[in-house]
Formats: sequence, structure tokens, C-alpha cells
Amino acid sequence: MSLQEKSVDCFDCGVTFVFTVEEQIIFEAKGHLHTPKRCPSCRQARKTRQMNSNTFRIPQSGIQSFPAVCVQCGENTLVPFEPKAGRRVYCHDCYRKIKVNR
Repeated sequence: MSLQEKSVDCFDCGVTFVFTVEEQIIFEAKGHLHTPKRCPSCRQARKTRQMNSNTFRIPQSGIQSFPAVCVQCGENTLVPFEPKAGRRVYCHDCYRKIKVNR
């Protein structure tokens, strides 16, 4: 089946956007099976909101949290272990960045 450009109405803002053949190829390569429901700007805004909401997670019930200061950015954070002197502690965002770069 040959791919064709598709006009799609954004689920969030209602603007009609074009889902290009190049985008469809990229989506297929990533394993996405469905046409996107959001325009590129709403997709980016949603990703940003999700990333910002994950910076401070509420610990699961029964798990004790300890205050700490991230050695990378200096932000106050909570960690599920008691920080020990001489050990580096990272906030969620900095830890994720370091983990990706390994």
C-alpha cells in the first residue's frame, strides 16, 4: 500500500494539519500504528507538560522519602533512600539525563 498525505484535525486545538508521507515513514519506523491525533505543536506541548509533571513524583505509600539536594542542578528533591556523606544524589531529571548519556 502506498502512503499518501493525510489531513487530520487536532484533538486538542482543532486545527487541521497535514500528516506527511515522511512523517508516516518515521512513525512506522518507531512502531506507531495509528495516525497522530494532535498537531506537531500540541504534541510538543503535551510532551513538555508530561516531562514537567514528572519532575516531582509523590512516593508510593509505605515508602519513606528523604530530602536531598541534586549535585548537578542544586534543586531540592526527595529520594527513596537515605543519602550518605560523600555519595552523589541527583534529582529525577538530572539522573535521567545522565542515564541516557551512558
